[in-house]
Amino acid sequence: MDMIVTGIGEPFSYAFMRTALLTTLVVAVPMAMLSCILVLRGWSLMGDAISHAVLPGVVLAWLAGLPIALGAFCAAMITALSAGYLQANSRIKPDTALGIVFAGMFGLGVVLFVAFPSGLHLNHILFGDMLGIRRADFVQAVIIGILTTVVLLVLRRDLELLTFDEQHARAIGIATGFLNTALLAAISILVVAALQAVGIILAIAFLITPGATAFLLVRRFSAMLIVSTTLAAISTLIGLWASYWLAASPAASIVLVMTAAFALAFLREQLAGSAIMRRQRHPLR
Repeated sequence: MDMIVTGIGEPFSYAFMRTALLTTLVVAVPMAMLSCILVLRGWSLMGDAISHAVLPGVVLAWLAGLPIALGAFCAAMITALSAGYLQANSRIKPDTALGIVFAGMFGLGVVLFVAFPSGLHLNHILFGDMLGIRRADFVQAVIIGILTTVVLLVLRRDLELLTFDEQHARAIGIATGFLNTALLAAISILVVAALQAVGIILAIAFLITPGATAFLLVRRFSAMLIVSTTLAAISTLIGLWASYWLAASPAASIVLVMTAAFALAFLREQLAGSAIMRRQRHPLR
C-alpha cells in the first residue's frame, strides 16, 4: 500500500512539477470563472480569437526589446476593441467581425514570425513550457491570477446581471460599458499570464471547456462557477499526473482530461433527456 501511495505522489515530489501545478492552477481558476460568462453570453470565440491574436504583439515586443507580456496584452486589447468597433459601426455580425480581426492578427503574427527570425519558439507559445517555468513567469502568473480572481468575485453580482439581462443592468445604473471592457481586459491579461506558462492551446481550453461542461451539469450561475473552477483544478491535477507517466505534453494532457469530462457531461444529459422522453411516452399508472 505504501508503494502504491508513493507511486501516485511521485510526479509531485519534484519541484518543477509542483511549480507547474501551482502556476497552472492560479491561471486556471479565473479562466474557468470567465468561461462561464463567455459560454452564457456566446462569447466563446472571443477567448479563442484573443489567444491566437496575441502572436504579432509577442513578436513585435521581442523585436523592440520590450516585455513579451506587454506586447501580448496590447495585441489582445486591439483585437477585442477592433472587433467591437466593427460590430458597432457596420452591419457585420459579432462573430463575423471577430473572425475577420482574429484571422488578420494571426496572419500578421505568422508573417512577422517568419520574416524576422527571433529567439522565440513557436511551440512554446502554442503549448507553453509548463515544466520549465521561469521564476519571473511564475510570479507574473500568480499575481495576475490572484488579482483577477479577486476582481471577478467582487464584481460577481454585476457580472451575473450583465450576463443574463444587460438591458436591465443598464437601466438600474450599472456601468455595462465599463464591465464589458473589464471583461475583455480580464481575458487579455489572463491570456498573457498563461502564454509563457501553459501556452495558447491550454488557455483556449480553460476559457471554453469548464464553463461549457458546467452549463450541462447545473442551472444556477453560482453553481456554474463552482463546478467550472473545480473541473479546471481537478483536470489540471490529473492531466499533469498523467503526463508524467505517459511522457506526454502536460498542456495536451490537461486539455484531454477536460474534454473527456465534457463528453461525460454531454452523455449524462443525453441519457437524462432520453429517460424523460420515455416517462412521457409511458407514464406510470
